[in-house]
Amino acid sequence: MNNAKVKRMAAIGLLMALVVVMQFVSGLIPSVSGFSISLVLIPVVLGAALYGPYAGAILGTTFGVVVFINCVTGADMGGAMVFQANPVLCFIVVIAKGALAGLASGAVFKLLKDKNTYLAMLCAAIVCPVVNTGVFVACMFAFFIDVLNAWAEGGDVVGYVLTVLVLANFVPELIVNVVFSPASARIEKVVTKK
Repeated sequence: MNNAKVKRMAAIGLLMALVVVMQFVSGLIPSVSGFSISLVLIPVVLGAALYGPYAGAILGTTFGVVVFINCVTGADMGGAMVFQANPVLCFIVVIAKGALAGLASGAVFKLLKDKNTYLAMLCAAIVCPVVNTGVFVACMFAFFIDVLNAWAEGGDVVGYVLTVLVLANFVPELIVNVVFSPASARIEKVVTKK
């Protein structure tokens, strides 16, 4: 194995470790209606930009595994309800949303990086939480409508999704990603020596 491959594997491994630590630490951030804001999408986007869409998918999958562990252990209260409703579908949903978010983020960055690195990183930073939350919400409506009804406590499910899952959870994640995207773009330039 050549030196470049070893460095790439080591860097992706470090980013995976960062994803794990950040996801567990995000549980310390006060939750909104049982959902914590995830900071872990920042290293997912960075890794996807540095090492491509498949690295983004690996990092997103790592994120999904930690989310699943939190669902199983009850560290994520809302996730625990999803796990109790259907453990297999819960696993598929949390892995898929993370993997697809990382893959999409990397694909967008790769598509735009030759035009403008900062724009590419900004778009990748936007796409990642959009896909993550979009896949989650779509799967909740498709497979876990009873859980959504329980979360909404008998109220309007669409209103609950818009206020809690989108406004209180997705929007802050999006803002955090967008705020950190210029720093991520600078890191990408330094690492790739542009």
